Amino acid sequence: MQKIAKLREEVTDWETVSRRIADALELAELGDDSLYNDLQTEVNALLEEVGRRNFEAMMSGKYDSEDAILSIHAGAGGTESQDWASILLRMFLRWAETHRLKTEIIDQTDGEEAGIKSVTLTVRGHYAFGYLQSERGVHRLVRISPFDANKRRHTSFALVEVVPDVQGDIDIVIDEKDLEIDYFRSSGAGGQHIQKNETAVRIVHKPSGIVVTCQNQRSQLQNREFAMQVLRARLFDMERRKQEEEFAKLKGDHVDVNFGSQIRSYVLHPYQLVKDHRTNYEVGNAAAVLDGRLDDFMEAYLKQKVGQV
Repeated sequence: MQKIAKLREEVTDWETVSRRIADALELAELGDDSLYNDLQTEVNALLEEVGRRNFEAMMSGKYDSEDAILSIHAGAGGTESQDWASILLRMFLRWAETHRLKTEIIDQTDGEEAGIKSVTLTVRGHYAFGYLQSERGVHRLVRISPFDANKRRHTSFALVEVVPDVQGDIDIVIDEKDLEIDYFRSSGAGGQHIQKNETAVRIVHKPSGIVVTCQNQRSQLQNREFAMQVLRARLFDMERRKQEEEFAKLKGDHVDVNFGSQIRSYVLHPYQLVKDHRTNYEVGNAAAVLDGRLDDFMEAYLKQKVGQV
């Protein structure tokens, strides 16, 4: 039913665009000068819509149209890196808001002084994973630290993980004996019920070493279900990447799945520059990027991925 709903929505969107183009052509054929401004506005809107659909056409992967689970982990560096992780969270939330995607934070661990140590959220909407797959990896920030009394320049790192949330398609069998499950009181924001009861859940999958926590739902059962959903998605993505790597070896191609080096640098001092090290795409307006303007970086990555550069 979810697949049918998505397909129906996509067909309806295309029919709407087709109808708008036909209506615009009819207006143009009338040759009425009084309609020029309205027609020009509609043409610009259609050009923008066609550009967006051309962008989405590059997302032809099996799971690109699915929802996404995004996690951010602050690197070494204490408060500075934790603040950087919170900046990245705001960046992704603003980007999702611009694209009318729904977000929900399911787990967040705040830093002692500022920022966040880690956060996991779901991003729901058309092509959520297709867009966000370009963001997987280490993000590097260079700036004058607001936490340094001597105003020295600091470099901070944060790891971004993105996996497709394909609940219905995940054929992953998890043995309960492989799980270590702990319950604890939520440390995040929440109501009285959340704070006083052990509603938060931490699940360790011993064979893979994957650790998942969820503490933002009202009940222990809801948190456990969300945590298991995230665990299944991460195990599925681990297996998917392993298969892609094996296939790449057979083809003689190299697929870099090592997140040990940064994929993108955000420089705020002594100049402003955001550069993606995989595509070499760069912009000088770092503030706009940190405010959620990520589409150009995503498009450059997708073009490289499908060999259109």
